[in-house]
Amino acid sequence: MEKKKDPLEVIGCSRGYSHEELLTNLHRHSLYSPVIKRQITTIPEAVLRNSGIQMAKKINRMMRQVFTESYRAKQFTRTEINNRGVLFGVVSLKHNVIDLVLLYFHERWPQCVICLYNEQTRETWIIDEKGAISEFQQPLKEVVENVSRDRQIVPYFEDIQFSGEEIFETLYKSQFIAERENKQYYKKMIPDQCFELPGMRNGVEKHFRNKKLNDFL
Repeated sequence: MEKKKDPLEVIGCSRGYSHEELLTNLHRHSLYSPVIKRQITTIPEAVLRNSGIQMAKKINRMMRQVFTESYRAKQFTRTEINNRGVLFGVVSLKHNVIDLVLLYFHERWPQCVICLYNEQTRETWIIDEKGAISEFQQPLKEVVENVSRDRQIVPYFEDIQFSGEEIFETLYKSQFIAERENKQYYKKMIPDQCFELPGMRNGVEKHFRNKKLNDFL
């Protein structure tokens, strides 16, 4: 059965977000307020979708900021795993998207407990194997130790323990050869602001980008 097209998409007003999308997701933004919510419900959807007025532009920009922060945390967070099946890492999130990031890692490693420390709020969040999310006002190391204490050593996880730096060092060594070098694409995929993220500050990406990559130019 052919899917019915959105009328706003047909008339070319599909660049922004629908009322439903905005009301479902924009509350995650750090600057969200009842005033913003009222604006969403009063501005016609066609105007919102097409950024027809200044407020619509602001609302759409806020939505992009929410999704961008969530996406970058998923892509650029460095994680480690211990022999108890606890996967952990550090994020820096100013918007309320940590549950989305936790669920992303949970879907990839459903057999693990995921622990993420948010530098912005100084809280550690965990999601267990059942998908239950908890929040702790404690440092990451302390939470990981507490969670691990009640779990048995699993030979499988003992065998796959890894250092994130080792993995990415190997990855970039395989990618940065003269025949494959593409500086423009690299900068597009990893914008400069991404190097401010916890997992990227001292990551091997900067080493390859600033030094090794130039060797091929």
